[in-house]
Amino acid sequence: MRLTSAVPFFLLISCHALALKPQLLGRHTEKTSDHRSVSYKTFYFDQQIDHFGFLENGTFKQRYLLNDQHWHKEGGPVLFYTGNEGDITWFCNNTGFMWDVAEQLEAMLVFAEHRYYGESMPFGEESYSNAKYLNYLTSEQALADFAVLIKALKKTLPGAQKSSVIAIGGSYGGMLAAWLRMKYPSAVIGALAASAPILQFIVPCGDFYKVVTHDFTISGADCSSNIRRSWAAIDNVSATVEGLQWLSQEFGVCDPLKNLEEVYGFKAWLQETWVNLAMVDYPYEANFLQPLPAWPVKEVCTHLRFGSSVSDKQLLHGISQAVRVYYNYSGDALCLNTSQTATGNLGFLGWFYQSCTEMVMPMCTDGIHDMFEPQPWNFQAFSDECYAQFGVRPREDWIEIVYGGRNISAHSNIIFSRARRADKEPAATEQRETDVQPLSVSVLTCVCVHVIKKQLKRLTLCQTPCVPVLLEKVTTLVLKPGTN
Repeated sequence: MRLTSAVPFFLLISCHALALKPQLLGRHTEKTSDHRSVSYKTFYFDQQIDHFGFLENGTFKQRYLLNDQHWHKEGGPVLFYTGNEGDITWFCNNTGFMWDVAEQLEAMLVFAEHRYYGESMPFGEESYSNAKYLNYLTSEQALADFAVLIKALKKTLPGAQKSSVIAIGGSYGGMLAAWLRMKYPSAVIGALAASAPILQFIVPCGDFYKVVTHDFTISGADCSSNIRRSWAAIDNVSATVEGLQWLSQEFGVCDPLKNLEEVYGFKAWLQETWVNLAMVDYPYEANFLQPLPAWPVKEVCTHLRFGSSVSDKQLLHGISQAVRVYYNYSGDALCLNTSQTATGNLGFLGWFYQSCTEMVMPMCTDGIHDMFEPQPWNFQAFSDECYAQFGVRPREDWIEIVYGGRNISAHSNIIFSRARRADKEPAATEQRETDVQPLSVSVLTCVCVHVIKKQLKRLTLCQTPCVPVLLEKVTTLVLKPGTN
């Protein structure tokens, strides 16, 4: 299996017309989401393709979603979602915290789409066609987009000129929220960065997969150990033509496995499946990446309750039943598509490009402290892969240089919220209280699953009152004088 740093890290509409200038208006559509409690207006803003140079003067339409149902007073707060690596409507529909607190804060909600994702394509359908066009896909350009959009909103929306703006995001979007406060403190008075792995660039390469493995270890006896044993079982069974046929039929894959190269891809698909399950191990039914039961990892582990004496085929039968929890919990799948592991709303190619340039997160496994096949981190091999795919090479230390790594003592008003299960150690790849020194940069831990915080979803189901605490902290930022 090949390891890269590209693991991805998810109301009623106001009826009055918004007085927006032509540049801000762009194209305008109005939409009510399929989720009954979430509705918004859709706008498009003319953004510079390049904020940091002067030769490229082109613009593109950046999409953003707006809800002002509860925003009734001049100078009312604005909660600004810093879009992740995907379609902004998908993140909007899966971000419960902002909708939960909008009425209490009398806040306007804005969800800004990240360039090169969803509909916000700087070069239209050609945006991914070559390295020249992709050159403007960076976190720095995205942050500049957000800052420019915030300034335009405050200038053109009646009553917003003196509004406090708080950046909110989860996972990569959480990193962007924190970085937006660091780089553009005049644009946002503070940031709520949920499960934002800003230290993943500098922690040991094996930490991420250790955390994933731990989730399976605590969810069922022999669960992680049987997954660890499955890789050799796959190699043994797939060594013959008959074994390949059996493996394809057992897992019900849409395209039967024909050779060892496809087996290699099959194992990578399984590895990503286990990672995704750990990231969406919610305590309730959800369909964020796939329709899943509550605590899906525990459900997966019910199919792996056997000792080391079982045969390879018995072991792989259990694995095949386990992956169906993720891919066919609804029972509607006719076969399993090994070319996709999650919703198409995520921009996997864009994120791979970002990891091939500046978002270099070292990943490795050893098969001992984790449940995966051993694979060392090899920066040169990763760089070569990036060059073959995109014609670019990554800058290994760039994110630490640009954003400071652990050295964030000069910044203020950033809340790093993280989550953990009551029976799970804090994620090694997330911030801890000892990692952030200034009192004005705080870490809030909720006893819950990681990605509930990652997408700020339904936090009321956590075992500690996260929503009231987060609301109190966000309210403090809104009311705190002189926060900029």
